[in-house]
Amino acid sequence: ALETLKMFEKKDSRVKSAAATNLSFLYYLENELAQATNYADLAVNSDRYNPAALTNKGNTVFANGDYEKAAEFYKEALRNDSSCTEALYNLGLTYKKLNRIDEALDCFLKLHAILQNSAQVLYQIANIYEIMEDPNQAIEWLLQLISVVPTDPHVLSKLGKLYDNEGDKSQAFHYYCESYRYFPSNIEVIEWLGAYYID
Repeated sequence: ALETLKMFEKKDSRVKSAAATNLSFLYYLENELAQATNYADLAVNSDRYNPAALTNKGNTVFANGDYEKAAEFYKEALRNDSSCTEALYNLGLTYKKLNRIDEALDCFLKLHAILQNSAQVLYQIANIYEIMEDPNQAIEWLLQLISVVPTDPHVLSKLGKLYDNEGDKSQAFHYYCESYRYFPSNIEVIEWLGAYYID
């Protein structure tokens, strides 16, 4: 894939930008950040209005820990294409890193309006409500999430934990049992169930 894309590097700027965008993404997946950054820069310089190029550039900056600058690239990508879901998702993650929780929630709620059954988006919204110490909202979003991925043991145990914290032992027991059924090796779940049976 890399060799094929490199053949397009010498073409006109739009083709060069598309090839460089894909090369940047492939290098990013291989965790070669220096190469990913080089191609992200090339893609952005070839076509400043390419939202995928700007998102990739944001990703490389994010990976280097400069979250403020990453947010700027994601916002620029969204200005060029308001339906760029990857930029919106990554902007939400960036705001989470920056502890700007309300803005992160806003990004993920907008995304939910576009991608209603996205497990990742539902999980992020639930997680933000948990951070905001609103367990009822977190539970509500996790219940939506298990309607999309009903066999995810991590989500099921998370629901068990939230119900347990709220004092609802019967619901906690139900979700911990479900989590155990799909993944019987989680020590935390086994410990909780053992303590429940002792009680």
